[in-house]
Amino acid sequence: MTPLTPKLRVQRIWSAGVDDKKAAVLRLGLGLSVADNRVYAAGHRGDLVAFDLASGRVLWRAHTRAPLAGGTAASAALVLVGSSDGQLFAFKAANGAMLWKVRLNGELLAPAAISERLIAVRTVDGKLHALSPADGHELWSQEQQVPRLSLRGTARPVIAGDLVLCGFDNGKVLAANMTDGSVQWEATITPPHGRTELERLADIDSAVGVSGQDVYAVGFQGRVAMLALDTGQIWWSHEASSYRGLTLGEDMLYVATADGEVIALKARTGAELWRQKALLHRGLSKLATMDDAVVVGDFQGYVHWLDKSSGALAARVSTGKTRISTAPVVAGNTVVVVNDRGQVSAFRVTPLARAPATDRRKVPATPAPTREESR
Repeated sequence: MTPLTPKLRVQRIWSAGVDDKKAAVLRLGLGLSVADNRVYAAGHRGDLVAFDLASGRVLWRAHTRAPLAGGTAASAALVLVGSSDGQLFAFKAANGAMLWKVRLNGELLAPAAISERLIAVRTVDGKLHALSPADGHELWSQEQQVPRLSLRGTARPVIAGDLVLCGFDNGKVLAANMTDGSVQWEATITPPHGRTELERLADIDSAVGVSGQDVYAVGFQGRVAMLALDTGQIWWSHEASSYRGLTLGEDMLYVATADGEVIALKARTGAELWRQKALLHRGLSKLATMDDAVVVGDFQGYVHWLDKSSGALAARVSTGKTRISTAPVVAGNTVVVVNDRGQVSAFRVTPLARAPATDRRKVPATPAPTREESR
């Protein structure tokens, strides 16, 4: 990677750990969530920690004694986290008191979706479960066939109006009625193709994006597409391969591809605006957006900011040498990331024009990844 001239000032404001050395071996990142100025982070050893967004102070810590795997989901009242042995835990956001736990027949590798009416969660056996927020009892479930070979991961459900949307390992997106779970529509984003099981991988392992009456989805070895929320009709598609997913920002759509390109598309038409190749083979996380920038982590622990309008690299900081697998979380001008060892870092981001002149310095190039490292 070549040096860059920063256009943003990035200042680390705090860092804290969830004491999670096991995760770096497994390469399974546990995503953060932010709600009501609190950051919620989980560790594979079973801890769930609430941090103050501004200071990083630990507000409470809960112990599940379970191998956590799905990352956190949070609302103003509720915090959820799932485990690799099929348990879903619900905690009170105010103080970390456990409200309930349920056991589902399948690993939970993605965060749940929360609304006042239900909680939606995917399991690796191809099932979409809807649960009661009050006590976790099952309201309904839907199931899709799981291919014999699939990527390690599942898509996070998304609740949009009266629908629950979710992608599956067979390359399909399903929309279920929130009330009874009846299928409103399903659409194939990535039709499996090829002779071998490896060639036919078509997983949708990331949450769909929803903007108004439009749904956006991307699959592995396939395409990114826009669908109608009410019918599932595909309006446009653009060739792309991603297992990290897509991010919406105003009238744009941003995708981190499987090989490390970052692509910006017009949301309404799918027309490509720019393509940044400076981060090829860096094992990118899912993207996040803030103000005029796109934010992404990589396998060497760097966080990169790209200019929204051009894709040019705008800033870069290191959080250490451990992979960042999950998406950065943006809260105002604060960006919070967690690496695969459970180290949480929060950064304040401001335009460089507002920063002291002494901060306007070139950022040295990051080491080029070896073929072995980027795997």
